[in-house]
Amino acid sequence: MLATVNGESGIVMVINSVARDAGGFVTVNGQIKNSGDKDFNGTAAWRGNELTGGGESVAGATLVDRVGKKRYYVLRDTEGRCLCTTGVSLVKAGGSIPFFAQFPAPPADKSEVDFTLPTFATATIKISG
Repeated sequence: MLATVNGESGIVMVINSVARDAGGFVTVNGQIKNSGDKDFNGTAAWRGNELTGGGESVAGATLVDRVGKKRYYVLRDTEGRCLCTTGVSLVKAGGSIPFFAQFPAPPADKSEVDFTLPTFATATIKISG
């Protein structure tokens, strides 16, 4: 586990890995957990502003290289769909869902970035690989 950050209504995001791959991408993997006693359906903000017609997802996530002053957005396929977890409309009480999001990789000499998903605190994470 690289980071744990709190969201609203007892929702917690756990980041398990942030890996750079040979293709020039960085993939963030983790879980979103509901520690509350009520189902959580406030996931619309997680999709960000770009895919309002694309359904629920974690496409609103970003990586920020503070030193290089660059923001990286979730990658899209040729049809505009995010390279990320989709179909996230509910996190059941006491439950969790896995998530991933793929980004363009920051320069190889950058190993620390800030990961942000709307409604959660920012997590500073190290990139492996």
